[in-house]
Amino acid sequence: MHDIADLEGRGIPGVGIASTEFVQAAAIQSKVLGIDPALVFVRHPIQDRTDDELRALADEALEQIIRAITAA
Repeated sequence: MHDIADLEGRGIPGVGIASTEFVQAAAIQSKVLGIDPALVFVRHPIQDRTDDELRALADEALEQIIRAITAA
């Protein structure tokens, strides 16, 4: 969240990407930082996924990421 806040503060669009486990944490951090960042969440967990599974998650999220970054 701090990175997104920094980017947005410099006029550079940013999109936060995290797993669904962190939806609530992202909302709390956003509120504390006073920002309304573009966020995309992928299925949890991610740490034990294979490279192919991670590519599939990225492919599934790509359209959301593009929409979020271009909406800014």
